[in-house]
Amino acid sequence: MKPELYMNPQNQTSADASSAAATTAAATAAPDLNPPSGAPSGAVSGAAAEAGADTALMAPAAFAAVRFVLVETSHPGNVGAVARAMKTMGFGTVPGSLVLVSPREPAVREHPDAIAMASGADDVLAGAVIVDNIEAALAGTAYAVALTARQREFGPPRLLPRDAVAQAGARIATRQRAETTKAGGAHVAFVFGNERFGLPNEVVDRCSAVTHIPANPAYTSLNLAQAVQLVAYEMRLALLEVRATPLAEIGYAGEPATAEQIEAMFGHLQSGLEAIGFLDPASPKKLMPRLRRLLARSGLEREEVNILRGIAKHMLVAAQGHGAGAPTEQEK
Repeated sequence: MKPELYMNPQNQTSADASSAAATTAAATAAPDLNPPSGAPSGAVSGAAAEAGADTALMAPAAFAAVRFVLVETSHPGNVGAVARAMKTMGFGTVPGSLVLVSPREPAVREHPDAIAMASGADDVLAGAVIVDNIEAALAGTAYAVALTARQREFGPPRLLPRDAVAQAGARIATRQRAETTKAGGAHVAFVFGNERFGLPNEVVDRCSAVTHIPANPAYTSLNLAQAVQLVAYEMRLALLEVRATPLAEIGYAGEPATAEQIEAMFGHLQSGLEAIGFLDPASPKKLMPRLRRLLARSGLEREEVNILRGIAKHMLVAAQGHGAGAPTEQEK
């Protein structure tokens, strides 16, 4: 079994020099796109400068719409280091930007190692939300990316990190330009697994896409915080480079379906397929994973989910031997 690219079974909370090295490398690889007031900035390309001007108004809401999810993290220090990585890239400005799914240390937000490794990002750490399962972690999200190097026969489409963050940034920008973003509205999420074991299939299946960091094949080990730092850096660039393109140039974009709506739709669709005998629950094979993969590529909107649920409802009614009647307006 191929390990996760950021796998590091050792607790690096005493020094975490590798995480600091990743942060330094990111800072030297590109200019500071948001220097402190009065500080000189590095050379920024004309395109980046223009993008920064175009997105000045949308940036706070856009950064607040990005969520980082850690699944069953073992070491409190790694959680603190992740909070630091997020804050250096402008994320974690609102509570709930960091979500922890069943961390090994229940009181991780107050753990001395976590606080020490947060290194000034105590607000991000304190604002972390702890939940019991991935469904709760992805509540309200419209696009989620799983970080895993493990090859799976089925699952969401696999993208390069830069393509994945571009998709996430485009969804945020489109929703904001269409004025569909509301307080507490749909977010995008990046999901990271346990330091040793990565992400289980049931978590990956809940995501819209999969990506991994193409590290040196001869030495692929990355600390969890390093992986978050790299993704957060790419996401920051993607958000800063989004331009305020008029809606007419984008085409119509409906309200994206949330993770909860999509999961309810899959449950409804599975019931309908079983009712008409197309899916044998005793021998389901790979039908539902294939359907998940197919529909994950489409970027479902809320109205499209309603259509599929309308089809599922009519399957169930037909299987009971009753006329389903005409579809409702919501199902059309």
